[in-house]
Amino acid sequence: MTPPRLQVSPHPLVQHHLGHLRDISTPPAEFRALVKRLATLLAAEATRDLELCDSTATTPLAVTQTKVLVQRIALVPILRAGLGLVEPFLELLPSAEVWHLGVYRNEATAQPVEYYQKLPQSDPVDIAFVVDPMLATGGSATHTLALLKRWGVKRLKLVSLIAAPEGISAVSHAWPDVDIIVGAVDECLNDRKFIVPGLGDAGDRQFNTTHR
Repeated sequence: MTPPRLQVSPHPLVQHHLGHLRDISTPPAEFRALVKRLATLLAAEATRDLELCDSTATTPLAVTQTKVLVQRIALVPILRAGLGLVEPFLELLPSAEVWHLGVYRNEATAQPVEYYQKLPQSDPVDIAFVVDPMLATGGSATHTLALLKRWGVKRLKLVSLIAAPEGISAVSHAWPDVDIIVGAVDECLNDRKFIVPGLGDAGDRQFNTTHR
């Protein structure tokens, strides 16, 4: 059964760029460019229901009625791989706040380990977009969402390029009110908790640190 908050992009450009992103022969520079293109497409879908209020603008010919965003918005990349999705979101939401959160997965236990976070303790934003290229076990995502809930953020969205069913299930079970927007849902996790078919390590492939 599909979680009610899951949105899988039907856009043909998402599927096209994902195919090149997955390819093992795609070099880091092109990989980063593909991440940005995909993030822009998914950002457009993830922001579809942002709240607006009435405003006015003066054109060269007349004063006209317009709409402007009213919510205070935050972008929360999960370091380090999530950094690649921030710039495309900021292009669309230039006034958004950016709050970084460092979480890595312990390879022995597959549990999230937090190593950096400076979220405020008060005055929460209205809506936060958690961005991470891959939703695998869901451990890092559920940990991040818990911190944002503790901050007091009422509306949360998780945006990933690809996801495993196990990660979607974990997030949906822990936080059923969180929207999950992804480019594709892959087959499963392997015994090392990597997404199959996946695309490898998104952080390593973006920042050219594979085999380092």
